[in-house]
Amino acid sequence: MSKLFINLINFYQIFLSFDKGILAILAPGGACKYSPSCSEYTKQAIIKYGFIKGLSLGGKRILTCR
Repeated sequence: MSKLFINLINFYQIFLSFDKGILAILAPGGACKYSPSCSEYTKQAIIKYGFIKGLSLGGKRILTCR
């Protein structure tokens, strides 16, 4: 399950992200107020803590955005 979500995050980062992906042309300065971005943070948390805790930490961070 972890690998699936990491692959989904990678897809998002490449194609849909306003910070790193193709859509970055729509937000030249980037859209994320966090460093690393929420998607990168979530990916790192899943790798470090496992699927459930990593997804929970990433979700909490996304909910605090703007």
